[in-house]
Parts: sequence; C-alpha cells; structure tokens
Amino acid sequence: MNISVIIPTLNESSRVAQTLIRVRLAMPEAEIIVADGGSEDDTVAIARQLGVHTVQAPRGRGRQLAAGASLARGQLLLFLHADTILPTNAARIVTDAFADEHTWVGTFRLQFDDDSRFLRFCSWLTRFDTVFTRFGDQAIVVRKDFYQQLGGFPHWPLFEDVELLRRARRLTRVVSFPAAVTTSARRFQRGGRIRQQVRNAWLLLRFLAGVPPQRLAAEYPAEPSA
Repeated sequence: MNISVIIPTLNESSRVAQTLIRVRLAMPEAEIIVADGGSEDDTVAIARQLGVHTVQAPRGRGRQLAAGASLARGQLLLFLHADTILPTNAARIVTDAFADEHTWVGTFRLQFDDDSRFLRFCSWLTRFDTVFTRFGDQAIVVRKDFYQQLGGFPHWPLFEDVELLRRARRLTRVVSFPAAVTTSARRFQRGGRIRQQVRNAWLLLRFLAGVPPQRLAAEYPAEPSA
C-alpha cells in the first residue's frame, strides 16, 4: 500500500529536518507533504532542500492537515506532528496492521523525549483507546477512502484529532500499533509536567462538554513552533 505522510508545520526550523530525515529512513517509499501555516523561519526552505513537497495553507492544524490530505496520492494517510519521530520500523508496522482488511484507522503509542516518571505513565496509557488517551501526536494512520468517508479533519485550531477519532470510533475500532513514536515534551517542560497535563485535561473536558474549539484555542497559546 502506498503511504502519504502529511506534516503540519509552523516555525519548526529547529526540528523539521530531524522529523523528515527519520520519515525518509523509516518509510523510503512514502510520499511526504509538509503543509505549512505561514512559517516565518526556514521551515519551508529546509523541507524543500530535503526534496519534500510543500503546500501553504491557512494557519491552524485542522486546515493544514486537510490541505495536505487533499493533495495526497497514497492509499494510507499518516498524519505526523512536526516534533514527532517515527520508529525506524514504521513502514513494516503500518503495512502489517493494514494488511488486515478490517483495519481502517490506527495510531502508534506515545513516548516523550523526557524520561520523567509522570510522562512515562502518561505514555503507558496511550495503548488504550479512549477519547482521553488517543491524540494526533501519536501519528494517526487512516485509509484514504475512510478518511474521506469521515469528512476529513474539521478546520479547527484545536481538537481536530479528537473529533476525527471520535467519528471513526462510531464505525470501527481504532487500532493501537505495537510501537511508539517519540514526541517533544517541550510544552510540559515549559509549563510544568503535571500542571500542563491538568490544563490539557480541563480543555478537553470543556470541549467534550460543547465549548467551541476556537474559543479553547485562545487559552492554548502556540509554542514558538507549532
């Protein structure tokens, strides 16, 4: 199966090369699309130097992911955050999972580039499929026709991943791949590990209670990089 990797970026010049190089190593046959939301640094230039197709999209992760997916040619779409690193055997893991015709969508498990006991516990929870434990930073992989059936990502600045997976669960099981991606703990390190997780949970609970994601996004300021 052909795989398209879609990466939303915003001022990720310090990290995007590492992410893209690992994608090339882990999935040498994959199509890679960087959907940039108006970076003011060298993010786009770095992606182009590495031979990656780039597209400009309105800022906001939901819009950027949707823009990248609209150009993708792969049968499988892998949505990867710019500060998240795939495991070296990602291609085999994804191919094996989707060899089962009943697999429509899945995510990797999560680990952080921070070895704190609290974040290790949070990572362990990501093997379970709940609205509180599966998010876009775990790299969502979905069959393209199923993604289209779900209506794609909503054009939201926040919780677009939660909404896509919530729609998917109404129709199928969200598979947990037997490997982890490694994502940056920078937001936890800056805001305090436990304090940041409490803040995240409070925002998610309010979203599930019906507060618009646009309103919540104003309370979740972006890092220097997206």
